[in-house]
Amino acid sequence: MPALVLPKPDKTLETLELSAPPDLNIEPAVFSRTIYAAAHVVADPLNDNDPWLDASIDWDQTIAFREYLWEKGLGVAEAMDTAQRGMGLDWDTSRELIRLSLDAAKGCNGLIACGVGTDHLSPKPDLTVNEVIQAYEEQCEAVERFGGRIILMASRALTACARGSEDFSAVYTKILNQVSEPVIIHWLGDMFDPLLKGYWGSADIDQAMETCLSILNANSAKIDGIKISLLSKEKEILMRRRLPEKIKMYTGDDFNYPELILGDKEGFSHALLGIFDAIAGLAAAAATALGKEDKQTYNDLLDPTVPLSRHIFKAPTRFYKTGVVFLAYLNGFQKNFTMLGGQESARSTLHLAELIRLANSAGALLEPELAASRAKAVFSSRGIGS
Repeated sequence: MPALVLPKPDKTLETLELSAPPDLNIEPAVFSRTIYAAAHVVADPLNDNDPWLDASIDWDQTIAFREYLWEKGLGVAEAMDTAQRGMGLDWDTSRELIRLSLDAAKGCNGLIACGVGTDHLSPKPDLTVNEVIQAYEEQCEAVERFGGRIILMASRALTACARGSEDFSAVYTKILNQVSEPVIIHWLGDMFDPLLKGYWGSADIDQAMETCLSILNANSAKIDGIKISLLSKEKEILMRRRLPEKIKMYTGDDFNYPELILGDKEGFSHALLGIFDAIAGLAAAAATALGKEDKQTYNDLLDPTVPLSRHIFKAPTRFYKTGVVFLAYLNGFQKNFTMLGGQESARSTLHLAELIRLANSAGALLEPELAASRAKAVFSSRGIGS
């Protein structure tokens, strides 16, 4: 197996021998959970543009990665925050991404749901709730016109202009009354996006949950499920136990997902996770084991990935995309370590080195020779081993 020289916090170097990945048994037909991976986008580094301002996508590699996820039996959560939505990916490019992904999904009967938000709404001091509703309507109409199902994302604009929980209820009720198929609602915590602090009209999570639950109960026929991304298994379990009977809980907890998906005597969570972009094969094999009621293999596969996920999603959590894309580059899913908005620089060299150690321990490096070669190039550009 190849070896790789990595930096340590004390500024010394160590040699890590990379390990071969495990053999995986994947049988999507036996999955007992609905599992979406929130998929990243592949930037095109050869466009003559301003990378901090313009969203240039390598469409071929981006769609090819989604086909890989479908091949593993995972669904694709499209144009979400993992795809740098609102953090490099604008609505015009998101709409084209959604269109192309939906076309690709038809060719392989792939499970897909698409993010709808208000990110094309220009911020201004006198923003109104009606304008937020109109923005949601525009994006909903686009996704449904393409034949897609909706993930109703949290709105920075609504957070900014809402006077209280009643405005959140009014907006969600209005939109849910118009959609043609049940949606997934996404409650994204402010650790992922600081501009969403106080969502549902309160900075107190328990009070916010009460408002959210009231909206779910009042509109249950139009809701397939809710994804909550609060990085708190206790809050997720509490909410899961209070959901209306036919509404699914999709875990967005990239810290505690094995336990939450496994569940307890009172229920379990399905999954809509950014980390499953990075560990798709392991996630699919674990879902296979769980479907066969082989909990030992399920835990053996997923438990070693938790330290990796916690590292990728460590604070500031909003920069987790850098780790996801770095691992995709090491694993050969793209030809470059370039991101929209220049966010390949959002994590330190030491962070990337630790990511490799943890990915190696988790069995998440698919081709060790390739990973070593590509990591050496990245670290060399940062002054390691040059």
